[in-house]
Amino acid sequence: MNKALVIVESPAKAQTINKYLGNNYFVTASYGHVRDLPSSKLAVDVENNFEPTYIIPTKSKRTVTNLKKLAKDADSIYLATDLDREGEAIAWHVAVAISPANSKFEIHNSKFKRITFSEITKEAITEAVSKPRDLNMELVDAQQARRVIDRLVGYNLSPLLWKKVYKGLSAGRVQSVALRLVVEKEREIQGFKPKEYWDIIAKFEKDKIQFETRLVEEAGKKVDKLTVKTQKQAEEIIVKLEKGKYEVLSVDEKTENRYPYAPFTTSTLQQEAGNRLGFSSKQTMRLAQSLYEAGYITYMRTDSVNISSSAVQNIRKFISANFKDALPDAPRVYKTKSKNAQEAHEAIRPADVSLSADKLTGQDERAAKLYDLIWRRAIASQMKEAVLDIIELKVKNADYVFAGRGQSIKFKGWLELYPEKITQMSLPKLSIGEILKLIELKKDQHFTEPPARYSEATLVKALEEKGIGRPSTYAPTISTIQDRGYVIKQSGRLIPEKVGFIVCDILVKNFSNIVDYDFTAQVEEKLDSIAEGKIKWQEVVREIYEPFKKELDAKSDSIEKTDMDEKLEEKCPDCDKNLIIKQTRHGKFIGCTGFPDCRYTRSFVDPKTQEKIDAANEAIKGRKCPKCGSDLKIASGRYGPFIGCSAYPKCKYIERIQK
Repeated sequence: MNKALVIVESPAKAQTINKYLGNNYFVTASYGHVRDLPSSKLAVDVENNFEPTYIIPTKSKRTVTNLKKLAKDADSIYLATDLDREGEAIAWHVAVAISPANSKFEIHNSKFKRITFSEITKEAITEAVSKPRDLNMELVDAQQARRVIDRLVGYNLSPLLWKKVYKGLSAGRVQSVALRLVVEKEREIQGFKPKEYWDIIAKFEKDKIQFETRLVEEAGKKVDKLTVKTQKQAEEIIVKLEKGKYEVLSVDEKTENRYPYAPFTTSTLQQEAGNRLGFSSKQTMRLAQSLYEAGYITYMRTDSVNISSSAVQNIRKFISANFKDALPDAPRVYKTKSKNAQEAHEAIRPADVSLSADKLTGQDERAAKLYDLIWRRAIASQMKEAVLDIIELKVKNADYVFAGRGQSIKFKGWLELYPEKITQMSLPKLSIGEILKLIELKKDQHFTEPPARYSEATLVKALEEKGIGRPSTYAPTISTIQDRGYVIKQSGRLIPEKVGFIVCDILVKNFSNIVDYDFTAQVEEKLDSIAEGKIKWQEVVREIYEPFKKELDAKSDSIEKTDMDEKLEEKCPDCDKNLIIKQTRHGKFIGCTGFPDCRYTRSFVDPKTQEKIDAANEAIKGRKCPKCGSDLKIASGRYGPFIGCSAYPKCKYIERIQK
């Protein structure tokens, strides 16, 4: 009997699946897509219903040849790629690529069987193999529509940016919207004008417990954040408050429930891994991919918060055995808030709830940390709510009312496993009408703060809230706007560069639909409609492409070229002409305005980095190279500052900078 051939995307996934299938199965990898649009030309026939022309890239030719040999001898071929649209498209491309050259591939070809699973466990794989299906061409069409739309937009806009700004730039349907969000946030910050305000604080003491209250009311009128605007106002109020007595006006004791979070979706995993672990979106998805392929977690590209009933039961058994008091009477059910979520998929959860992070094998420390986060979140989602004891207090002095709040954790519930920072503050036992002992009156100056820049986590959240992109697109989108030099990340925050502002402004001014939030979200909805079989993919492409192309033809000549060079107050040491900072696709460098007659250049280091380098050079002053004895110095390279030998290039000694 010939073996059945099972094709997945990656060798790691193949290795895991191979453990669960018998000797009659041979599992191999396609290494992702085996066909794609060529990079050298548009490859979409806009005159012939947007027919794409796919090729087998050079890097995939050997793989395809090998797959063809294996397929020829197989009785059946199981296409076991991922369960989303991208996975369905990879399965289709593989099937077409390995079908005989003289045959027309048919999705009902009995030799090809499509199987999907949300976790790589023996039970899931066995069940999938027992229930194969045909390829879902509606899912394939949805992915193909996205690919064609992005090619038509990017292939037409990118050369325009090369012509108007400089070579190497790119524009994309989702990346350009992400860039716009970052640029508009930066402009909000630049236009922000801080406002001064003052808080009036009264500190009291009873039973050796000191506690603070804040002024919230004056003569029956609410004192909000910006009511007390100046120091003079604050001082006038303080003078009045130094007289009279402070009487307890009300004491309200209650409990407050804090409910657990839903298990992770792709978006919330990226946000929480960024906030708690400091991981980038790209890093998070890479680690999650390795955990999934090793069989430790369910599929990591999902926008659903559902968990299978069997998984819920296993989690509840685990809670009962380990956190008995935190087991609720009934399972918790969550409803996704994300637009167009695919509810048939599961949330991200551990494949085996009994497996804690310290028991993982073949994973590095960062993957173990991410797994621990996923594990804790999934279990905590089925635990009892936390209960807080709350005391809300009001204190009166003549026309002035102060408010204070105390809280403590009465019952931890899910917080036992998934801790959150909860500030606990004790208040003494108080009764209405009681006169309090005033310890201190103080005035605190504050200024309103500008909106915070996006981190990768908050940008993912903003994209999801606006319905832009899908779980598979968040990480590559955010990575792309950084790789293109449009945005840099400093102290975990995304800051647009000059070129980012320029590209964004060109697109917003001239191609409003491409960077319009609502329009981009509507495209996602139409792609979902294609996946559901409600609309043909070519109709969606035409609806987007034709007005875009018309706009492109009308405006491309009228867009002025932008001069990206920045003048320096410095002369060229070779020819005495002015130096400028030049911007290219590879970054900035300092060059001479006398080019091409003068070819003087040197690397560019921004002033802030140079300040740090100067300070660091001072710190290592006197240190000698252990190889040649020359002085060590701080240098700036492609990946940032490092310690190197001053005798370079004769001596190439380097070391990392220790914080």
